[in-house]
Order: sequence, then structure tokens, then C-alpha cells
Amino acid sequence: MQLRKATMVDFDQIMDILKDGANQLAESGVNQWQGDYPSPDQIKEDIKNGWAYLAVSDDRETVGAISIVPAPDHAYDQLNGAWLTQTDKYLVIHRVAIHSKHAGNGYATKLLQAVITEIKDNHPEIDSLRIDTHEDNKAMQHLINKMGFKQVGTLHGVYRADETSYVYELVR
Repeated sequence: MQLRKATMVDFDQIMDILKDGANQLAESGVNQWQGDYPSPDQIKEDIKNGWAYLAVSDDRETVGAISIVPAPDHAYDQLNGAWLTQTDKYLVIHRVAIHSKHAGNGYATKLLQAVITEIKDNHPEIDSLRIDTHEDNKAMQHLINKMGFKQVGTLHGVYRADETSYVYELVR
């Protein structure tokens, strides 16, 4: 799995992957990404800031998308819990999706592993990775735990008024 930094040329493809991800969540009964998130403006900001990446499989197929956002992430200002490490040298993984036509090939695991490896191998200045997901998104919770992240707390009403998200951290 390779990570390729996205450009504005990739905007439509990223939106397609994320809309497909929202549909997958809805089909699974998960009320995450239903509505205006992730918004086109958010994705344009991710691309403009160099935070958006495409996940490219070993056979050179674009299979997914991810955003890797530098600190500070003010959504976490309302964390109900405690970080494993007190640092401002962290990155946040957001907007992770593998297109449904590529489901069942382990690409989500490979994508997160590629991100973790990249940070550990090439970014010694980063102390931790952080990620959150909807309380009903059991598949993502399983993946996050499998990758070694530890749950550190919850967010209530940060993304939508009635929504709870579980928050995780992986220390270098």
C-alpha cells in the first residue's frame, strides 16, 4: 500500500470514495457521515493544506482516501478522558474510507499500517497518532484496536449534536 498526496485533480475521486463510505456506513446501520460531513469544502481544505492522501494498492489501483491532519485538532478540546501523552506533536487521522468495490481485501488494515509505518520511520518529531470514530462504527473500532491504538475517551456532540465518538491514541 502506498500513500499518494492528493491534488485538486483528485477532488472528485476523493468525494466519490467518501460518499461510497457514507453509503457503506448507512447500509450497516451506522449514523456516521450521514448529512453534510465530510463536506466538499472540508476536502478542498484537506487538499489545499496537503492533508489529503489517496490509498494506492500494490497493483496501482486507487482503493481509498485518508486525511492526516497536524495538531492542534480543536475537536479534541472537548475530550472526556485523558491522553496517553501530553504533547502538541501529534497527527490526527480523519476521513478514512476504502471504496466498496475494493472491500474485503484488507486494504483498511494496510492503509493504517502504511500511515503508522510512515510516521514511525520518517517523522521522529511526532509523539503520537490520534483518531476517533462513531460509537456505532464497530468495524472501525475493531481496526483501530487491531492497529494498537488505545481508547482514551469520548467526544459528545462535537461532530453532530446527538453523536458520541470514541477517541484513541497510539504513542510512538
